[in-house]
Amino acid sequence: MDNNMSLKEIQSKLLLWEASENPLAPLTADQREAILDLESLILGVSNEPEEDKSLEESSKPPECSPIPPVDSTFDFLDWYEDLCEKNIKADDSPYEAYYRQLEDRRNECVSLNNQIGATMADLNKLTEEYELVSNKTNALHLMSEQLLADQNKLSSIGDDIKQKLHYFTQVEHLSQRLSSPTMSVNSEAFFTVLAKIDDCLEYMKSNSSFKEAHTYLVKYRHLQSRAISLIRSYVNHVLNHATEQVLSPNEEDSTEQETMDTAYAVYFGKFQAAAPKLRMVISEIESRAETNPDYASLLSDIKREYASRRARVAGAPTAAALAAAAARHTRDHCTLARAACSLLAHACRDECALYSHLFARVSPELEEYLQSLCNGLYETLRPHIIHINHLETLAELCVILRVEVIEEQVSNDPSLNALGATARALLQDAQERLVFRAHVHLRADVLHYRPAPGDLAYPDKLEMMEQIALSIQEQSLKRSDSRNSMMSDISATSQEVANINVEAQRRPQASPADLHGMWYPGVRRTLAALSRLYRCLEKKVFQGLAQEAISLCVQSVDAAAKQISATKTNIDGELFQIKHLLILREQIAPFQVDFIIKETSLDFSNVKNAAYGLIQKPRQIFSLNSNNALLEFLLEGTPIVREHLLDSRKEVDRQLKACCETFIKDATELLAGPMISFIEKAQAFTPIEQLKTQPWATPEETAVAVKEAQKRIKAHLAPLQRSMQLYLANKETEFILFRPIRNNVVGYFVQIEQVLQSAGYSYEDSLIVACPTPEQVSVFISSASLVSRGEPVPPYGKKRRTSAVRKPSVTRVPEAEVAESAVSNV
Repeated sequence: MDNNMSLKEIQSKLLLWEASENPLAPLTADQREAILDLESLILGVSNEPEEDKSLEESSKPPECSPIPPVDSTFDFLDWYEDLCEKNIKADDSPYEAYYRQLEDRRNECVSLNNQIGATMADLNKLTEEYELVSNKTNALHLMSEQLLADQNKLSSIGDDIKQKLHYFTQVEHLSQRLSSPTMSVNSEAFFTVLAKIDDCLEYMKSNSSFKEAHTYLVKYRHLQSRAISLIRSYVNHVLNHATEQVLSPNEEDSTEQETMDTAYAVYFGKFQAAAPKLRMVISEIESRAETNPDYASLLSDIKREYASRRARVAGAPTAAALAAAAARHTRDHCTLARAACSLLAHACRDECALYSHLFARVSPELEEYLQSLCNGLYETLRPHIIHINHLETLAELCVILRVEVIEEQVSNDPSLNALGATARALLQDAQERLVFRAHVHLRADVLHYRPAPGDLAYPDKLEMMEQIALSIQEQSLKRSDSRNSMMSDISATSQEVANINVEAQRRPQASPADLHGMWYPGVRRTLAALSRLYRCLEKKVFQGLAQEAISLCVQSVDAAAKQISATKTNIDGELFQIKHLLILREQIAPFQVDFIIKETSLDFSNVKNAAYGLIQKPRQIFSLNSNNALLEFLLEGTPIVREHLLDSRKEVDRQLKACCETFIKDATELLAGPMISFIEKAQAFTPIEQLKTQPWATPEETAVAVKEAQKRIKAHLAPLQRSMQLYLANKETEFILFRPIRNNVVGYFVQIEQVLQSAGYSYEDSLIVACPTPEQVSVFISSASLVSRGEPVPPYGKKRRTSAVRKPSVTRVPEAEVAESAVSNV
């Protein structure tokens, strides 16, 4: 019923699609044409021939029926609905058939699924039964494995307990073995027992938490102490036996004095024979001493006992041998030092060789023992050293101790370290004595030296030596045609000085002043002392001593030069001083040290100023403000520490420079003295225009001064150069010293011309004065010189303008020239 109502509703609504008023779905013109076309098509189909219709009907499915007549919309709708149902059924027939087939298959699957479910239920039941059986089997296996593990654990616990109990049960056994009368310390069994005691003792220390571990630790310590006591007793017994064997013959025959070789053969042979008995025992102790302090203490005690036995055996003979050597060489200290050091070196080597037979490593106990032996050397030699006064002996002792003993023997042999320490102590004492005696020697024989007449016989002794040398040279030329140069005899001191510098070479020709024997004794002794001290003292000590020695030598040379100047001439004294200062400077050059020392002094100038300030402020002494005079005195009145550097080499240079300047001044005055007096008076006179009105400045008097200067040059120039040649004997040095003299002389002639021009002298007055030109003076000086032939004369060029000529320097010599002369001389 509902279906019919719904169909009618649908049909009624379909009628409203094209209602004349308010249509629900009005059709457009195209849509209407389409419907008409469809209708004509349908009608056309119905009018086709019968044959075609029959064919179509035959081809149509049986369900198809002819189209009923459609007169109205309702008919069409009915027909359309029937047609739709038929088409739907026709279209759904294969699906329905497939659906029915699917239902059959589904039924089959359901049946199969039911069968599978039944099978799975059976399988699950079997699985549950299998798991039950398997779990029971695994539980059995686990239980068996647990039982086996428990068995192994119990077995290991039992073994561990047995092993631990082994360390607790060995006390009685080890004690019995140590107490056995057949147990010998020098055997493998003893050290096996000792190793077992050490293991048990170490086990108790590492497992102190065990029950009664402390008690057994004490027991094993007691056993170890017993073993150590046995070892100590055995070693002491062997050492005592060897000592008694060595000392007993000496006690029986104490009156006989054996030689040192025989004595040492006896002393060392007995101990060396006992070495095999002790070597294994000591080696075992040494191997344990590295990790165990008890054995380290035992080893130290054994070494100390050994050292005491050796000191008892060899100490007295060594001291006796040193005393015998000292008695044999009472006056020959160097031979005594060599013999004593050789004796101790031999003893130290033998002691170290014997020690190596017993012990593996050198110990402080051996060093102490060897040092005690070597102390005898110090006690023997030191009383001799502190009483030696000769520098040569002290210097040789220093060389012996430092070179022959320390450098050649001790540095190459570690067994002589104790001898090296003693030798260094003796070397320090010898150096201190050497420094002290050097101070005394320098002050007594250099500074306070009183020269003999022959020491100051200059230039007589130089001329005499030159004549002797010339005569010897003439005789040698007669004997041989070959060239033979005069060689100066060089003493041992000068050879020592020359050997300091490898490059130092002796000159083939030399002045008599260059001969070592012709040196002034103060210079010779100073250089001899320095040459001896150079290889014997430390660098810093030598520098201080050398600075003082050179300073004293300079003072001695200066004093001698003053005496020569007083007895001869100033020129001789100055040339003497110049020559010896050059020798001193040249001879100290090879010493590879700085002649500089630092002196410290206190400057009390601040104390003085502060005291004055305190006196000037009496009312402010106890003032409570910041102007307290007493407080200022305490703060500002402290002395200042000042340091001064003293350079003896520069002191020689300064003295040499001053002496050269003095020599140039005196030589210039010797050659041009009248002109110098005239020029000084003329320069001091004012006004200069009235100079020629003075009686001493007339052309005639000026001419006299000029001619007197020329006479002096002619008379004194040759002897002056002769003296320079005799003292210096070096053309370069002579030229350097003579060049400023010549320049000064030429300069004074130039100043005469300047004075004549500035004072208004006429041409006729200049002719009367007849002052030569610089070129003429230079030629005149060259012609007046007897020894200047071949010397390079500096060219003066064209005539200088008088306005550009400066006053010559008579008191200064360029420092470079002095240095050049010092380097090139000797």
